[in-house]
Amino acid sequence: MLTIEDIIEATGGELLSGNVKTFQGASIDSRKISEGELFFAIRGERFDGHDFLEKALQKGSGAVVDRKPVSLPDGKVIIYVNDTLRSLQALAHFLRMKLDIPVVAVTGSNGKTTTKEMIYGTLSEKFRTLKNEGNLNNHIGLPLSLTRLNPSDEAVVLEMGMNAAGEIRRLCEIAGPTHGVITNIGLAHVGRLGSREAVRSAKLEVLERVSTAVVNNDDEFLIEGIEGLKDFGGETITFGINNASDVMAKNVKVSQMGSAFTLEAKEAESVWVSLNVPGLFNVYNALAASAVSVSLGVGIEEIKTALEDYKGIPMRFEILRKRGITVINDSYNANPSSMEKSVNELVRLGAGGRTVAVLGDMRELDEFSEKEHKAAGDMVRESGVGVFVAVGEMMGLAAEESMKPKGGKPAPDVYTFPDANSAKENIMDILKQGDTVLVKGSRSMSMERVIEGITDVI
Repeated sequence: MLTIEDIIEATGGELLSGNVKTFQGASIDSRKISEGELFFAIRGERFDGHDFLEKALQKGSGAVVDRKPVSLPDGKVIIYVNDTLRSLQALAHFLRMKLDIPVVAVTGSNGKTTTKEMIYGTLSEKFRTLKNEGNLNNHIGLPLSLTRLNPSDEAVVLEMGMNAAGEIRRLCEIAGPTHGVITNIGLAHVGRLGSREAVRSAKLEVLERVSTAVVNNDDEFLIEGIEGLKDFGGETITFGINNASDVMAKNVKVSQMGSAFTLEAKEAESVWVSLNVPGLFNVYNALAASAVSVSLGVGIEEIKTALEDYKGIPMRFEILRKRGITVINDSYNANPSSMEKSVNELVRLGAGGRTVAVLGDMRELDEFSEKEHKAAGDMVRESGVGVFVAVGEMMGLAAEESMKPKGGKPAPDVYTFPDANSAKENIMDILKQGDTVLVKGSRSMSMERVIEGITDVI
């Protein structure tokens, strides 16, 4: 619940009209605003929330604006500020700093959302916990999530996304995290940042404000970057499978049904954990969640319960089974490192049968695009995938590369399509019963349409 006093104090705004004392939450979407909520008229590159002010006030109880309306609506609160986005962020920071509670910031190239959801589950075993929903992880979504803070909340877990240097730093200024989780460092956003080192530096911004760092000890590139930091004096908690770490998974078993391992944490009894989600990367995500939760006093049996209750997220390595065909729906997004991890898991899970990789273009690679797609073609061939279905212009380059005669594994059978719709129309002419199929690509490729072509028929 937001009070008018808090809003004015946090934003330095001027009350132009209305006498509502409290609001049930905040919104930036006039289409989804609920009765009793406060509308922030945010300006974007392609929109201006002020254009939808009248519609927002039909259901909402008030609005924060940085352009004074021609006429003031009856019975509705209007607060005038210098900058609506900055005011939303200021309100979020104000509400967060009123509470002396742990705030966990999760970043990394891959696995952020799953790790955030797992941390939310494990912390909720002990604390009343708030999280940012879905992918509300940027300079608008994160502060909007924090406006939902309740005085009774005892912990917060926030996914932090970024496209450029300085963005994680800004999100940390808003959220005031106590714990920073870095899942791994890959090539996501390398096209915008220019190098893998620049990606790492951008992710390491999360450690500038936290007192506890939770990091993947098997990611040598990440650890090298942390060791090179001169100004981080907080506690570092490591997790891993291969290298000796504070929190470890031993005896790891991965199948199409899920993953299982012995969870070992210092000063705690070991426990056997059976995840309902497959993939070695999900074991790492579970270890990150375990490391955070152990540091905050959650018992290892409680951690086990929460991890085993986790059911996964649609379109993120989601397993579908239809009449003898196993489909791995990993179509939410893609970058070079996540593509390699998913293809390797496809080969692992499809052992004994035919494996089919349906891969769409990886976007946001800019000048690195041709190089990374050709490298993806090499990776697909060396992985031992049986069939490679390439979707999009750049993935066509990967298909050509995968067919070149080189040492190592034989070339896969290759099919190319210009877009997801054409792949959808032809996919069932390629697949056979017993196949294990991975579908993955950048969000803008709409690779879920290929999934529709499979599930609608079978």
